[in-house]
Amino acid sequence: MNHVLIVDDEPDIRESLEAILKEEGYAVTTASTADEALELLADAVYDAVLLDIWLPDRDGLDTLAEIRASATADTPEVIIISGHGTIESAVRATKLGAYDFLEKPLSLDRTLILLKNAIQARQMRLENQEFKRQLTVKSTVTGTSVPMKALRQQIKLMAPTNGRVLIYGESGTGKELIARAMHAESLRSDRVFVELNCAAIPEDYIESELFGYRHSAVPGGPPEKRGTFERADGGTLFLDEVGDMSLKTQAKVLRALDEQRFTPLGATQTVHVDVRVIAATNKDLEEEIARGNFREDFFYRLNVIPFFVPPLRDRKEDLPLLVREFLEEFGRQYGRPRVEIAEDALAALKQYQWPGNVRELRNLVERVLILNPKVTRIERKHLPMLVYREGGREGVRGTNGRKGEEFSTLQQAREAYERDYILKKLDECNGNVSRTSEALGLERSHLYRKMKALNISVKE
Repeated sequence: MNHVLIVDDEPDIRESLEAILKEEGYAVTTASTADEALELLADAVYDAVLLDIWLPDRDGLDTLAEIRASATADTPEVIIISGHGTIESAVRATKLGAYDFLEKPLSLDRTLILLKNAIQARQMRLENQEFKRQLTVKSTVTGTSVPMKALRQQIKLMAPTNGRVLIYGESGTGKELIARAMHAESLRSDRVFVELNCAAIPEDYIESELFGYRHSAVPGGPPEKRGTFERADGGTLFLDEVGDMSLKTQAKVLRALDEQRFTPLGATQTVHVDVRVIAATNKDLEEEIARGNFREDFFYRLNVIPFFVPPLRDRKEDLPLLVREFLEEFGRQYGRPRVEIAEDALAALKQYQWPGNVRELRNLVERVLILNPKVTRIERKHLPMLVYREGGREGVRGTNGRKGEEFSTLQQAREAYERDYILKKLDECNGNVSRTSEALGLERSHLYRKMKALNISVKE
């Protein structure tokens, strides 16, 4: 339901317009002054404003200028109304950003047509902004490993259909990326992709996020809100972490999936939509069904086309491609020249088991670039101690990184850490021992003794 604000100092016009627009299916709010209108616009989102030029507290065109001065992506379209219309005022209104100009007495047909066109123009503006944002979001699946080749083939085969998809995978494997790739190759690629993280929304609010509400059905909220199902109409809705959705919400989403319609909170009319749903989870939903935490019928509605995203430890041959991709991404972001990665660093990264998967790798690459601002070649000494752990969680490797060489005492582990840390500081100071000693807070002679004990040469 579209929301219209009528601003006019004549009660008869306000009341007649309100009655007509409500009959046409609009939600309507009225104001008699400019200040009242500006307060309402600050508190809620409107699709269009019918704004009279002559208002008791200020000129309507000045009010229009103030609305446009603080314009955002969801600012409503403004149609100016005037009982003393002139060409000059119409031209000025257009220059200030008005959608169009209406003269009193109002023509009902022209008013309704202009209002409909204005709302459609705003909706197109919002969709174009969403498309531009989505173009900047990566939707290419990286990897030449057998699992990733199979996954890309599955996407190519299933994306053009309208079948619902359920994506399985550990946290950080890239389930959202797979969903975006599905949308990009689908017949809905020219429409919106809307995502909702079911685990991030409190239980009391997830229903309003999904289906929206009307007439302030949510205390403290704006008069109305379009939910993710309504915003995704014609496109794709991605429900991330669907395994965290409550049984009560599951039942309502199940009905919306079956009927492709729902009733927003506080509304009396049903909203019909055409939405393709892609869901994702890091849980074993069959176990959740056995425990009574997930509806079996909801599972079968979602699990029409199952996808499994392999963990990074099962496709380590893709790691060099991912690392170089992230180095290029963050290099552009931080204005860095091209940064390479050495083979010894890649070997160390491949030894780690990556419990956080691709997300953990991406965060590590960003951290290494931030902590080493002058480095143009990432070497093993620049990596954190984390990557030296055997299997990601077991014993810690020696500083040469050879498999099976674990520390047997705390002293050995501490010395290995000290050696790597001093090497890192020496590299940051371009091998200058005096500057390194200052950075470490050590006397120069003490640092030399420490380097000798740890078998570090200045050349190294």
